[in-house]
Amino acid sequence: MRFGSTFKIAFRALQRNKLRSALTALGIIIGVGAVIAMVGIGSGARAQVEAQIASLGQNVILVFSGSTTSSGIRTGWGAAGTLKVEDAEAIRREVPGVVAVSEEVPSTAQVAAGNQNWFTRVMGESSEYFDIRQWPLAEGAPFTPQDVRSANKVCVIGKTTASQIFGNDDPIGQTLRIKNVPFTVVGLLTSKGLSMQGIDQDDVVIMPYTSALKRVSGGTTLRSINVGIADGSELAAAQQQIIELLRARHNIRAGRDDDFTVRNQQEIADAQTAATDVMTGLLGAIAGVSLVVGGIGIMNIMLVSVTERTREIGTRMAVGAHGRDILTQFLIEAVSLSAVGGLLGIVLGIVASKVLSAWKQWPSLISPSSIVVAFLVSAAVGIFFGFYPARTASRLDPIDALRYE
Repeated sequence: MRFGSTFKIAFRALQRNKLRSALTALGIIIGVGAVIAMVGIGSGARAQVEAQIASLGQNVILVFSGSTTSSGIRTGWGAAGTLKVEDAEAIRREVPGVVAVSEEVPSTAQVAAGNQNWFTRVMGESSEYFDIRQWPLAEGAPFTPQDVRSANKVCVIGKTTASQIFGNDDPIGQTLRIKNVPFTVVGLLTSKGLSMQGIDQDDVVIMPYTSALKRVSGGTTLRSINVGIADGSELAAAQQQIIELLRARHNIRAGRDDDFTVRNQQEIADAQTAATDVMTGLLGAIAGVSLVVGGIGIMNIMLVSVTERTREIGTRMAVGAHGRDILTQFLIEAVSLSAVGGLLGIVLGIVASKVLSAWKQWPSLISPSSIVVAFLVSAAVGIFFGFYPARTASRLDPIDALRYE
């Protein structure tokens, strides 16, 4: 029998029971739609995390000072002032591939201007910080290396801080009091939004780290050091060199724990995206169960169809149809149901992911590859679950089939 004729017979058989065919395809529609929507939401969450990691800057290594222990209570990394300004200068001077270093002194403080005040983060940094973070200014200019050397009373502020303190007024040139010390605002940062921890990155005041040490925190040590590397392929090597340099500078003997920790951007990204990968896999697996259920529904209906059309199968075999013709016909019916269900499921999944994204403000990212994979999987489900009924039909004995009541 010609292949085209087999197609016509298969589609004619599906059209005879339109409602049953539609309900059978519904299982695949729901399954594929659920997979597309869930994987899209998971991929969107991963993309959001990666974008937040990228906001740290490109090819960045973060060095944190150690933790402290008091009365049996251990604090986290950065609590102990084990890093010194000289450590940052040594990294800048001795580690190959380093293009920028920013000594970091974080704190929080109440800032004020006129009759307005606001509690915000105050970051002491070097003038290279804005290049490391790839954080351009919307207005004004960053403070200079000379400002850092002289511990000048200048600062750059984020948009949230600017709106809370100065409202709609231009903040450039205005005086901002930080712990009753007047600082001149020389720049306004572009908006970066929320960080991975949900912190508003625009709610910040950035000043020379020397000014932070001398006029705000009153300390002499650093909490962390930001290091920019020229080439991303050199991150791991530079990280190891920084560890070896600091161990030598801090006189840490072999076998002893470091009093600092060093993390590169890729390690931070891997740690943050691991959770989203697990979530995506879990959501996809749960949605995949409905796809399997839809496949079982196809198998069930095709077995019923074989039973109902036993005499028809016997008649076709009696007039010359071969077993492979019967097998092909029923496989075409099963694959057609799953393929049409897959196409409609893809549309349903895209719409559902967009609706959920708009309703719950969840990020959603549907890639073309996921659509292609979903369609191929739906077709494969039709072949897998349709083969047994098709094989059963092709093995019917023509005489017994003709006698079937």
